[in-house]
Amino acid sequence: MTNDAIQIYNSLSREKELFRPLNPPKVTMYTCGVTVYDECHIGHARSLYIFDVIRRYLQYKGYKVDFVRNITDIDDKIINRARELKVDWKDLVEKYIIRYYEDLEVLGIAKADHEPRATENIPDMIAYIKGLIDKGYAYATKSGVYFNVRKFSEYGKLSGQSIDEMLTGVRKEPDETKEDPLDFALWKSSKEGEPFWESPWGNGRPGWHIECSVMSQKYLKTDTLDIHAGGRDLIFPHHENELSQAQALTGKPFAKFWIHHGLLTINNQKMAKSLGNFVTIKNFMEKYKNADLLKLLFLSTHYSHPVDYNDEKIVEAKQALERIMILMEKIEKKVTCLPAGRQVTSEGNDEIKGKFTKAMDDDFNTPQALASIFELVGIANKNIDNVDVITGARNSLKELLAVLGISIGKKSANAETETQAIEAKILERNKARAEKNFALADKIRKELEAGGVVLEDSKDGTLWRKKL
Repeated sequence: MTNDAIQIYNSLSREKELFRPLNPPKVTMYTCGVTVYDECHIGHARSLYIFDVIRRYLQYKGYKVDFVRNITDIDDKIINRARELKVDWKDLVEKYIIRYYEDLEVLGIAKADHEPRATENIPDMIAYIKGLIDKGYAYATKSGVYFNVRKFSEYGKLSGQSIDEMLTGVRKEPDETKEDPLDFALWKSSKEGEPFWESPWGNGRPGWHIECSVMSQKYLKTDTLDIHAGGRDLIFPHHENELSQAQALTGKPFAKFWIHHGLLTINNQKMAKSLGNFVTIKNFMEKYKNADLLKLLFLSTHYSHPVDYNDEKIVEAKQALERIMILMEKIEKKVTCLPAGRQVTSEGNDEIKGKFTKAMDDDFNTPQALASIFELVGIANKNIDNVDVITGARNSLKELLAVLGISIGKKSANAETETQAIEAKILERNKARAEKNFALADKIRKELEAGGVVLEDSKDGTLWRKKL
C-alpha cells in the first residue's frame, strides 16, 4: 500500500515535501521522550499521542516503522528535584519511569520499538564526544567538553537563525570556561555530591543534546534518520544542537524530515504549576475517565498548530465520542437481532476511506480525517435499518478509528457481568410497563440513570448505553 502520496511539512526546508524514506518500506523514526523527574502532563500526552498516530498511519500505509523514543534519566532537572525532595536520584527516576508507563497504558499508546535510557548508553556518548574532539568540533575545559558552534558553518539552519540573532540575550556565566557563549555542553564535569561517570575528561555526565543524537543513530542503526520528531519548543537549541553535532561527526544529514507539533495551553495560558493550571495525565483521567476525549481534542487541531485545553472543548469531544458510540451500539443490537440464516453483505465505504487517506496523506490532517469519519457516522444513521450498509460502516469505522488510536468498543474486565445486570433491569422495567406499573418502570429508569445508563425506547425495543 506504500506510495509517494504522503506529504509532510519539513521544519528543515520549511515546506511540504513528498515523503520518501531512505530504504522503503522501512522507516526510521525518533522522538524525544520524557525527562523523568515529575508526573507527565497533558502537554506530554499530546506529543506522545500525535507521534503514535503518525506511526500508526505510516504502518497503515504499509511502511515498516522502526520507532525509538528515549527516556532522559540523568539531567540537571532530575538532580535538582532529587535534592529538593531529599531522595536518591535513582529512586526518583525509577518512580517516574513507572508512572510514565502507567500513563502510556491508560492513554492506549504503544511502547516504541526501542525505549533506551540515557544512562544505559554513556560509553557510546563518550566515544561520540571523542570523535567530535578528534575532528576539531569540540574542546575540553575544566568544566566539561563543549561543541564549538562557529566551527560548524551550518549552525542555525534548522531554527532559521543567524549566529548574531542567537547571541541576543545569551549571557556568559562567570564560572564557565567555554570559548563562545553559544557553545553547548557535550560533557559536564560533576560537582560535589552529583552523580557521575568516569571519562577521559574526568568524572561527569553527558549533556542533554548528545543523548538524543547517540541513541537515535545507535538504535536505528543509521547516520541519517527518516523522521526526527518533537515539540516546537525543542527546535532551538535542542534539535539545532543535535543536528549540528551529528552532522559534524558523520558528514551526513542527520534527518531527512523534522516534524514538530504545536504547544498546548490551558484556557489560553501557558501551563505552569505557579499558575495553578498544571494538568497531569492522571488528573485528567481522574476527572474524565476516558482517554479518547483527550485524543479527540488533539485530533480536532492540526498537529503543527497550538491547541488550547479547556472544559468546554472536552464537552465537545464527549458529544462527538457519544455520536460514534451510540451508532456502534445501535448497529451491534441490529446485527444481533438478525433472523437466523440472514446473510450480511457489508457494503464498502471506499469513498469515505479515500477522503480519510487523502486528509492523512496531506501532512497528517487529522481534523479533515475526523470529518470523513463523522460523514460516515451520518450515512450510517440515515440508513440505520439497512443492515448491509450499517455493517460495512461499523467495519470501516473500527478500521479508521484504530489508525487514530481511538478504542471504540473496548470492554472492561467486568463488562459482561455489568451488561447482564443492566439488561436484567431493563427486562424488569419492560415487564412493569406491560403490566401498566408505570411507577415501578419509572423507578427502574431512574436507578439506571443514576448508574450512568441512558435508555432509549424505540420500535426495536429498549436501547441503552453508558454515559461517558
